[in-house]
Amino acid sequence: MRSLRILPAIGAAALALAACTGGSTPADSTASAEATQPAETTVLNVYAAASLTETFGELEKTFEEANPGVDVRFNFAGSQDLVTQLGEGADVDVLATANESTMKKAAEASQVDAQTIFVTNTLTLITTPGNPAGVTGLDSSLDGVKLVICAPEVPCGKLTKTLTEKLGVTLNPVSEEQAVTDVRGKVSSGQADAGIVYKTDALAEGDAVDTVAIQGADEAVNKYPIALVSASTKKDLGQKWIDLVLSADGQKILENAGFTPAAK
Repeated sequence: MRSLRILPAIGAAALALAACTGGSTPADSTASAEATQPAETTVLNVYAAASLTETFGELEKTFEEANPGVDVRFNFAGSQDLVTQLGEGADVDVLATANESTMKKAAEASQVDAQTIFVTNTLTLITTPGNPAGVTGLDSSLDGVKLVICAPEVPCGKLTKTLTEKLGVTLNPVSEEQAVTDVRGKVSSGQADAGIVYKTDALAEGDAVDTVAIQGADEAVNKYPIALVSASTKKDLGQKWIDLVLSADGQKILENAGFTPAAK
């Protein structure tokens, strides 16, 4: 009978020991989890003209590999929209626009530091695959064609206006878009027969469009400036991004996309 009375005591002791042992597991797991937490990520906000989407996206990989813990985040849009957003207080570290006059607005508002021209760009015509409308250039072949261009306040639209005035051509577009990527999107999707875009955008669309060269396109050229945003708290990283864009590797990527390096 005495041996039977001892069993409850042994069971209680075992339960107490198990409780003590089980209590240490979460603490060990928490410590282990904290030890493996990744370092805090630093975000670099780059606002860039829509025509830079593909090239800057490619440069992003190179930059982040060379700067662990940095996440480059882009806002690609029409240059005039980027400057407007900057003026409204957007968190921006680097600004790259598709023409000098747009960047000048940011400079006059003391929103950017010194600017550097890093590439230039010219215009071309694109059509739906096979060019069924028979477009041959900025000529009578555009009569009756669904043509889309950039709005005049957009850098590519301002350049289109400059070029057509120099060539003595009058256009009758069915729509004017707020970004060059919208123009090329309407053509590649078949919503329009033809569009006027940067040479780089025509290359970026690949087989989704055909390209028709514009005779005299070199009469109008857009220069692309890049600058640090004055209010940025990450100017060291921002300057590293600008240095990459200006480097031999960066300029090569831009040249392969159809841009002309500023040094040429």
